[in-house]
Amino acid sequence: MPQVTLNVQLLETTQDPVSVLYSAYRQCYSAEFAADLLKEDFKKQEEFVKKMAGSGHESPLEHVKFTFAVEGVSRVLTHQLVRHRIASYSQQSQRYVKESDFDFIIPPSIEEDEGLKSRFIETMSKIQTGYNEMLKALAEKGRTHEGANEDARFVLPQAVETKIVVTMNCRELLHFFQERCCARAQWEIRNMAWKMLLICRDRLPAVFGNAGAKCISLGYCPEGERFTCRAYPLKEEVLKRRRAASRP
Repeated sequence: MPQVTLNVQLLETTQDPVSVLYSAYRQCYSAEFAADLLKEDFKKQEEFVKKMAGSGHESPLEHVKFTFAVEGVSRVLTHQLVRHRIASYSQQSQRYVKESDFDFIIPPSIEEDEGLKSRFIETMSKIQTGYNEMLKALAEKGRTHEGANEDARFVLPQAVETKIVVTMNCRELLHFFQERCCARAQWEIRNMAWKMLLICRDRLPAVFGNAGAKCISLGYCPEGERFTCRAYPLKEEVLKRRRAASRP
C-alpha cells in the first residue's frame, strides 16, 4: 500500500479544434453554411478564434472537448471534481475493484512532518488490515465478490487513491480553471487543474493561452481582503484608483 503521486494524461481531444471553433463562431455571423466557411488559412482562423473567445462569446466553445486520464488522486479530490456537473466521468469502482492493497495520498502538511507522516501511514495500515478482515468475514458469510467489496469499502478512508477519466468541453474547462487554479482552491485539485491547463494551453492556445484563476481575466482579485493571495489587487482597490483617475 504505497504512497502515489498525481499523473494526468490527455487521452483525446476534438480533431481540428481551431477549425471547428472557427466554423462555429463564423456561423453565428454568416448567412453561409458552416461547412463552406473554412476559407482562411490556419493562422487567420486561430487569430479569429482567439479574438472571439477573448470577447466573452463562449457558447461555441462547447463544440470542442478534452478527455483526460487521471491517476494518483484521492477520493477527496474526486468528491470536489464531480461538483463540476457539465462534464462526463468514469471512475474506478470500489465495488468491482478490490482494495486489498490500496495506495494512498498524503497531504503536504503531513508529509513534511515525520511524526505526523508516521502516524498517517500507521493509520492507513490499520485500516487496510481492517478492510481485509472485513472482506474475509463477509466472504465466509457467503457474500459474493462484489457484495463483499461494496460493504467492506465503508471502512476505507478518503485518502485511498482512485483513477478517473474526465471529459469537459472548452467552456467548462475555462470555468474549472477559474475556480480550481486559484490559490484558494484545495491543494490537490489545484495541482491537477494546473496540469490539465498546461496540456490545454499546448493543444489550443487560442482559447487557453490566458486561462487560469479568475483574477487573470478580471485583472483583480474577487476573493476579498480575507482570502486574497495578493497576486492581483482587490476589486475595491482597482475601482478606487479608477474613480480617482476619472476626477478632474
